[in-house]
Amino acid sequence: MKHPHSPCLLHDLEAMRRRRLLRWLSVAGAAPAALLGCGGGGDDGAGTTTTTTTTGGSGSTGSTGGTGSTGSGGTTTTSCSVIPSETEGPYPADGTNANASGTVNALTLAGIVRSDIRGSVAGASGTAQGVPTTVTLKLVDSASGCASLAGYAIYLWHCTREGGYSLYSSGVTSENFLRGVQVTDADGEVTFTTIFPGCYSGRWPHMHFEVYSSLSAATSGRNDVKTSQLALPAAACSQVYGVVAGYSASASNFAAISLASDNVFSDGYTTQLATVSGDASSGFAATLTVGITT
Repeated sequence: MKHPHSPCLLHDLEAMRRRRLLRWLSVAGAAPAALLGCGGGGDDGAGTTTTTTTTGGSGSTGSTGGTGSTGSGGTTTTSCSVIPSETEGPYPADGTNANASGTVNALTLAGIVRSDIRGSVAGASGTAQGVPTTVTLKLVDSASGCASLAGYAIYLWHCTREGGYSLYSSGVTSENFLRGVQVTDADGEVTFTTIFPGCYSGRWPHMHFEVYSSLSAATSGRNDVKTSQLALPAAACSQVYGVVAGYSASASNFAAISLASDNVFSDGYTTQLATVSGDASSGFAATLTVGITT
């Protein structure tokens, strides 16, 4: 039987092939302009800003994605490399592709601008079940000293605990949960309330997001300024998969994948791996700094 996510794997494998070809060409010489224009994930890692400030007291470790770490002596270093561009996959619901009923665009739904994305909107009434999780993304300008970027819109979406995507996957085509848009505040941050996603065959546990220059621009994926993915750390996944009810199918899928073998994260994930605190009983909080250039 064909796996329900096989289009996603084919799409992501093609994106990974293009990324690796571009990296090989960058070693051999300048990549042809035609190749540079192709879709998929570029590394974008050239722009990196590191700032150092002095603080008092002992410190704690921040996110791998660049939210800094503090050590003894009270010095905080914050790095904000540009996050790689990644494939949006076949289930973005951003007006760029279709489901069985035609072009699908969650960005234009009434109520899609919200912080709690566990329930459906615009007349759909389903609610996604799973371990409560908050996701905080901090948007910064890597070319301007990691300055916070306020007023940008971020569209976040991910799969259910069973591994399906609303609006596309069997059983949830009439739902639009686990999708939402927010505008970054003065600190460049948005926080979504959601559930811990499942792990489906062939992919490391992840979430997708698109960044737009403003809320008015967030009406089609063709207007985005960055598309990328957030990876969840293994320690958190191990607390959920095969342990919490509803995530049983994720256990074997997770055992068969690694960040090194994942077709999106295998070429580097340090700027995409979120810091996650909490536990499966009380819920998780994931944070990631997202560096872009403006």
